[in-house]
Amino acid sequence: MTAELNPRFTFDTCVVGPSNRLAVTACRTVSEHPGTAYNPLFIYSQTGLGKTHLLMAVGQMVRELSPTATVEYLTLDEFVEAYHTAVSAGTPGNFRDRFSHADVVLLDDVQFLSHSKEMQTELIRLASEFQDAERQLVLTSDRPPADIENLDDRLLEQLDGGLIVDIGIPEYEMRLAILQRRAEESEVEFSPEVLAVIAEFDVQHVRALLGAFNRLQAFQSVNEQPLTLHQARALMLGETPVAEPEAAASERGEAAGEFDRFLSDLKVTVTQQVEGWKTEIQDAITEWSGRGYDTKSLEVLLGQDVPGATDAAVGVFEEKIERLRRLEAEIAEFDPEAARHPIFKSPDRIAGAEQLVREAREKFIPPPGPSDAFSLESFAVGEPTRMALEAGRSVIAQPGTLYNPLLLVGPAGVGKTHLLHAIGRALDAEAGGAVACLAAGTFVEDLVKAIEQDRLSAWRAKYRHASAFLLDDVHEIGARLQTQEELFNLFNLFIGAGRQMVFTAKVLPQEMEGLDDRLKSRLVQGLVAMITPPDVELRRTIVRSHLEARVGSAEADVVDYLAERATESVRSLLNVVQRVVTGAEAMGRKLDVESARQLLEQAHKPEPRASSPGRASGGMAAPPGALRSQEKIVWDWPNMAERVIEELS
Repeated sequence: MTAELNPRFTFDTCVVGPSNRLAVTACRTVSEHPGTAYNPLFIYSQTGLGKTHLLMAVGQMVRELSPTATVEYLTLDEFVEAYHTAVSAGTPGNFRDRFSHADVVLLDDVQFLSHSKEMQTELIRLASEFQDAERQLVLTSDRPPADIENLDDRLLEQLDGGLIVDIGIPEYEMRLAILQRRAEESEVEFSPEVLAVIAEFDVQHVRALLGAFNRLQAFQSVNEQPLTLHQARALMLGETPVAEPEAAASERGEAAGEFDRFLSDLKVTVTQQVEGWKTEIQDAITEWSGRGYDTKSLEVLLGQDVPGATDAAVGVFEEKIERLRRLEAEIAEFDPEAARHPIFKSPDRIAGAEQLVREAREKFIPPPGPSDAFSLESFAVGEPTRMALEAGRSVIAQPGTLYNPLLLVGPAGVGKTHLLHAIGRALDAEAGGAVACLAAGTFVEDLVKAIEQDRLSAWRAKYRHASAFLLDDVHEIGARLQTQEELFNLFNLFIGAGRQMVFTAKVLPQEMEGLDDRLKSRLVQGLVAMITPPDVELRRTIVRSHLEARVGSAEADVVDYLAERATESVRSLLNVVQRVVTGAEAMGRKLDVESARQLLEQAHKPEPRASSPGRASGGMAAPPGALRSQEKIVWDWPNMAERVIEELS
């Protein structure tokens, strides 16, 4: 599968400065004269500095200047996947033909070639063929070729024979220009001083710079007042600002070149040898057999003298092929491996193909969706949650365009999971379903199960066809290398296609242990919205809301007493509310400050020791630590309606 070129990644949208001027110039040159200037062209830089942007810009310009040109853009992971798929199907020649007939091949993230001698050999063959045929090869990496471990000397020699350029970290002037360009595109007005403050910070990649811009934009939109220089500086330093007073690959074409000429010559020969009325049938046989379809039903007609049936027979045959194509595309959404079944090349087996699609549809298990237990209306609003909530509403209003991805960061129990699922519900309703919303642990377990059952392609299809992707606790995949690779590929697909991604985490990306730098840079390229522990005003709001829901009223002194208790999370606060309400009901007393104080103080009194150390029953006491962390134990409750204390988590 060829990845789509993101239409936003063009030379016109690329800000040029000293750090990237040579790379941009080289890319423009190969776009205008593919295969004749620098071949291959190798671009390297740290992650997040614009390699992928330039790579896609090359593809966009090549197609603009030559609409019939075949451009293949894909990451190395997709290149490897395509090769292994072809080998598994016993058709490695199809893999080589696919790229050999392309006019331009754009290959991203080739630093991982060190893990595969087999793929290095394929790339050496492709580079040699492209140099001979004057077809363009462009590669990117996060390091120069000489620093890629175990790289074949023959490949190093080929790369040295082209052009190797790097992209440096943008200097102040270029950072400021990037910010000004983003402000124009977003139609957001900042004072020149505010943009200068952002540009002054020495960020290591453009994605972090744009993430900072989005954070300032979100803060300004929430406060509905122009952002001040002081507030901008505080946001860039990770501090809480003080409020001012009153203020989206084209479908690959048919193989060209010698095979097309062969078909043309064959048609001419057949025309000379076969009777006139049979020529049409023979032409159809030549065309469709060349595309891999079974043409036995047409071949039978050549031995018959029924001229009048020619048009009808060819028409019926082509209708069957069109039906097979639709079935093949349909099953590919559920199970890409099944789409390679030979039955989809046999027009006489339509019924069998339809049955195969029905079975695939019945077996298809969609990704987990958002929970109905969470809604935006029940999400508590206060200063600690306001910015994250407004960012979520913006994502719902403009999915995939404004803040993509949106990363919600905060300690356990402050409302991240609630807001994630609430956003998912809204996106799901808008898209008519197909939103994937799940915990990172579930994502990992689902992947492991797919690998065990040898259904990795179907697993990928399940998530790749989702209209939005929301993942809770993304930091938990830090030590899961295969999961990170799959998530990286999903990132490329969803961001390029303008589909929304939302994540939650306990810590900022740079603090996530074991997470690939490529993922870290992508997590901050949208908006990072912090959710802090509830302040006393937010605690009052939460207590009042839940008391009214449970007992029908909320006395002010009870609300104040419960809200002023020190709690670090919404979850623990709700636990306290639930405890006093349940306790008062059990005692048959009205819930007031006195009963609440009594219930909570008794809960902290030590239990009297049993007079005998022996067991009182046949059950064994759980050893210390046998219970899992309260943070996630609620997920084991069988009834979603009982998850009272998780409602805002």
